[in-house]
Amino acid sequence: MNSLLSALWAYRGFVLGSVGREFQSRYRNSLLGAAWMVLNPLSMVVVYTVIFSKLMRARLPGANGSFAYSIYLCAGVFAWGLFSEIVSNGQNVFLANANLLKKLSFPRLCLPVIVVCNALLNFGIIFSLLLLLILLLTGHLPGLPLLALIPVLILQVTFSVGLGVILGVLNVFFRDVGQSFGIIIQFWFWFTPIVYPITIVPEKIRWLLTLNPMTHLIGAYQSVLVSGKYPDWPSCLWVAAVSLLLCVLALRLFRRHAGEMVDEL
Repeated sequence: MNSLLSALWAYRGFVLGSVGREFQSRYRNSLLGAAWMVLNPLSMVVVYTVIFSKLMRARLPGANGSFAYSIYLCAGVFAWGLFSEIVSNGQNVFLANANLLKKLSFPRLCLPVIVVCNALLNFGIIFSLLLLLILLLTGHLPGLPLLALIPVLILQVTFSVGLGVILGVLNVFFRDVGQSFGIIIQFWFWFTPIVYPITIVPEKIRWLLTLNPMTHLIGAYQSVLVSGKYPDWPSCLWVAAVSLLLCVLALRLFRRHAGEMVDEL
């Protein structure tokens, strides 16, 4: 593990340079340039706020304020977006960079790290806009519980990376993995309490949702941003255990098949 971290640190320039090139290439031929990184999530925030808070008059059980559901929905959708971006790009990262893997010699795990850095850059901008929205709509921020989202974010990234690397390695040898996961993640979204609160689910099947790690991660964001409450830490222990297991499996799978992947590509 130390040798792996040392290798990644030695190639930090390669990682940062790749992140910068990805950022520039995304908006190079655009008139508004990087402003689209703000305009796209901002438009989503406006739509959710207008439709769900004004037109539909949606309300959260036990939540005060006409904008509670909008904040609840934005928190869930944006947090899910980070997970989806890391896993979706992670499962395709080795295929997408096949030429690079064949021509250059560098630590292969730099590629998932680049995926994570790009996703965190996007999420940082989106999350900042969400905090600004909360401040404008409610007049205050969640306060100290907001800091609790730092370990939640680390936990979410760990879970996403572990799953993404496993899928990325398998996708090199079995191309159906990438196609099938696109379908699975759509069902996974609706299996996670993002659009609806878990309290409306019948109790006899509610336990199924608690087996979903994303239920607890998304719930942590919503609890902090909507109610200003700390996350339910005991429930996060389940996610931590799953995340650790996924990372161990991902590392072993990658080390075992790293050489074979280049030949397969």
